[in-house]
Amino acid sequence: MAAIRAALRGALRRAPLASPLPPLPRIPPIRSADRARRIPRPACLASSATSQEADAPGGGQGGGRADVGGEEAGGQAPPLPPVAALDVRVGRIVAVEVHPDADNLYVESIDVGEEAPRTIVSGLVNYVPIEELKDRRVTVLCNLKPRNMRGVKSHGMLLAASDASHEVVEPLDPPEGAAVGERVWFGEPDPEGQAPPEPPNRLQKKKIWEKLQPKLGTNGERVATFNGAPMSTSAGAVTAATLVNASIS
Repeated sequence: MAAIRAALRGALRRAPLASPLPPLPRIPPIRSADRARRIPRPACLASSATSQEADAPGGGQGGGRADVGGEEAGGQAPPLPPVAALDVRVGRIVAVEVHPDADNLYVESIDVGEEAPRTIVSGLVNYVPIEELKDRRVTVLCNLKPRNMRGVKSHGMLLAASDASHEVVEPLDPPEGAAVGERVWFGEPDPEGQAPPEPPNRLQKKKIWEKLQPKLGTNGERVATFNGAPMSTSAGAVTAATLVNASIS
């Protein structure tokens, strides 16, 4: 028995030691946001979401999200600036001539109730004979920044209605009795008066005219409107000569 024990001790001393295990790699902590991304969604919830999207308006193509085109979440269009931001006045053309460097433009001097008439350039040559513009009463957008039109600075815009094909263009006509320089309004008159118009720099910077102009047009009775509200003066509504359901610019 002693000999057997001695043999075993010798065998153990001669046996090679096992190599140590390599160190385990360091595992970074999992943040809550990462954990949410890595955990797969249960199949039942995924199926439910797909079903809801398919039933939503839009046929499953992101149903419930706002369409491209400036609408806010929930399908509501962003609010328009107030139309009182525009300074639209009754004017009278006191002089008109063809632009010296552009035969499709008129250069008009228009009295809008200020100390001196404004110079305004308009592209009406192909639509309105010059004789029909002399001494004519018109409506003018007065708070645009001055713009150089082929070498002549224009200080506003003469408003006109046009058909869809832009073959017929008619300057808007204030009613008889409307005072030159009178500021027009839309809809019912405010007993406290209109809000002041925006200054030209802000009108341009915020693109207010570009946002409001698509809502301007004539109705079925030739009355100029904004979103259905009539363009009005103290003497009545502003109209086009013949155009109904036409755009205004």
